[in-house]
Amino acid sequence: MEQTAGAQDNLLERIPVLVILALLVFLIFARTGENVHGQMTKVGEAIWDDYFTLRADLPMPTCNPNADIEARLDELESKAGAAEIDDLMDESFDREAARTSLVNQQALCVTQHAQARQYQERLTPAVELFREIEHQFSRASIFATAQQQLFLVLLLFVSGCVATMKRHHIAFRPIMTEMDHRISISLQLVANTSLAVSAWAFRDTAIHASNQISNPMIINTLAIGSTVMAVLSLWQLFNMPKDIQRGGSIKHALLSVPLYTIVMLIFAFIVFAKQQHLAGLSLYFSAFFENSGTYLDVALYLWCGMLLKQTQVGERVFSIFTPWKLPPELLAFVAIAVIALPTAYTGASAIIILAMGAVTYRELRKVGTRRQLALATTAMSGSSGIILKPCLIVVIISILNKEVTSDQLFDWGVWVFLLTLSVFFVFALITKQDKLSVARTSEALPPSLANLRALLPYIFTFAVMALVYALALNAYLDQFSAPVILPVIIFAIIVFERKLSKAKPIYHDPERHPSVAGALTRSMSDSATHVGGLLILMATFMIMTALGGKAMSMTFLANFDSVYAVMGMLFVIFIFIGMFMESMAAIGLVSLTIAPIAYAQGIDPIHFWMTCLVALELGYLTPPVALSHIFTRQVVGEAECAAADKEGHNFYYRHERLLLPLLVMGTVLCIVGFGPLLVGYR
Repeated sequence: MEQTAGAQDNLLERIPVLVILALLVFLIFARTGENVHGQMTKVGEAIWDDYFTLRADLPMPTCNPNADIEARLDELESKAGAAEIDDLMDESFDREAARTSLVNQQALCVTQHAQARQYQERLTPAVELFREIEHQFSRASIFATAQQQLFLVLLLFVSGCVATMKRHHIAFRPIMTEMDHRISISLQLVANTSLAVSAWAFRDTAIHASNQISNPMIINTLAIGSTVMAVLSLWQLFNMPKDIQRGGSIKHALLSVPLYTIVMLIFAFIVFAKQQHLAGLSLYFSAFFENSGTYLDVALYLWCGMLLKQTQVGERVFSIFTPWKLPPELLAFVAIAVIALPTAYTGASAIIILAMGAVTYRELRKVGTRRQLALATTAMSGSSGIILKPCLIVVIISILNKEVTSDQLFDWGVWVFLLTLSVFFVFALITKQDKLSVARTSEALPPSLANLRALLPYIFTFAVMALVYALALNAYLDQFSAPVILPVIIFAIIVFERKLSKAKPIYHDPERHPSVAGALTRSMSDSATHVGGLLILMATFMIMTALGGKAMSMTFLANFDSVYAVMGMLFVIFIFIGMFMESMAAIGLVSLTIAPIAYAQGIDPIHFWMTCLVALELGYLTPPVALSHIFTRQVVGEAECAAADKEGHNFYYRHERLLLPLLVMGTVLCIVGFGPLLVGYR
């Protein structure tokens, strides 16, 4: 019986994961379908002359090419005569003009029949099969574009249920004790029930409205999905995990409440009690689906990260530097520089921490890096890469703000990235505990080059796959195509590792599955959990953007006479927003309420957004919320963080994981914010 129950539980856990996998795979297929469709039309035209005519259905003409013109003229003349008698008209039937018209019509009919016969003769089974495949790709692309909101709402609640079942929502502390479980799950139940009640009220209002509902499927799915999450929380409340610790404290229990729950409860109180608008909570929540394509990209990027976690890429990159026996501070500097590139491609610092944070922390600890420094480096590992091409955040800014382009922001982002590295290096030297020394070149270079050679097949696989996309599908790896192309490329690397590569892993990773199917399943299982936790948090923060955008006024910025005072106030506002909001929602709020006023006050748009991005990252590293540190704690583990809290011989080293990122990003912010004002934009 226990085995049967275990198998049922395992099946219940796998079903939502398979649903998420199907959604993401179809999304990749559909988005790639547009490129495939375009290339197939070119191939069809190269194989068959005038393929653009053959790819469309040509109906058979209904006219008669052998009609008796004289009989038709007699018929028309008799009808015309009868009409003249009835209408008492003097005009007579013009037989010659009618003959000319009928002859022209018959000639056109003969031509149409000839074209139809030629079309049928050329429409071979091969053409029919080819054009059917081409049309399927086209239909899939059109369907995926039209149903992006539905895909997102399904992905949100299915993955949200997975995160709820695994108790893996984003919180300050994980659920560890019985008291943690009771308080955290009870508040989740209240939050999910609030959303469900609001969603059903929203649905009822929409159904009885005089205007027709534009997308009833979204409203229904929102109501059903939030209800399922509420029921799941209720079930969990009465099913205590078997391995949970006894007892607990109120302080730790409150810290184990997911962030989305806290935000949901706050805004539920505002909307229900203050505004007395029952449907308002779900109405603001549904603003999340307006930018569905962007958030689907977030899910794809997270999957990229989890796929990357199943490869040896991270450890092989770090293995190039291991023979040099770099001191911890220098290796931390290298980690910040190396992680910047995958951060740019995965779209946000949160994603890269979830994907590669464990590898970064482990590699730093392997060479003896103190825990506080390793945690600080892991937390800010993605902060410098969000301004590099093709980061999704920058693309969103360019979409929402016509005053800037993504290319302009990316060009200046390179300089801000180099500045961040330089500042980190300076602070690493200042805070070092031992002398900076590296291994001798004669000892370190040969093994370093050998490790680099082991990385070359990965680079080759990446390049070949990117080249195949470019030549075969005319799809190039940029900020728009990266979410679709990268999962396929990384999966190809997994296949290479499991099937072709003879190189053994540098070390054993229990989370890395040895088979291709196992790696895919494990990556999807991890993705489902992280996608659920991150997307539900983003969606809840979107309530803050939707509600705050209407209630929040920044007109006081127009009262400042000094551009330096405006910039200083922007520092405070951006950091505060970053402390309490994730990046996507923050960008929307800033674009709506702050950017227009700052432009009017003389702040250059590019300068404004460079400052905003740096300040937001500083906010993500700043207590009391410090999202980057929360993500770091989630991937590193509670035990390592607890051990780090006991280390350090003075105040700075006991709190280095918090202070070092604040010092680095704070210095960068001051330079980026005030530097251009001091030297002038010209």
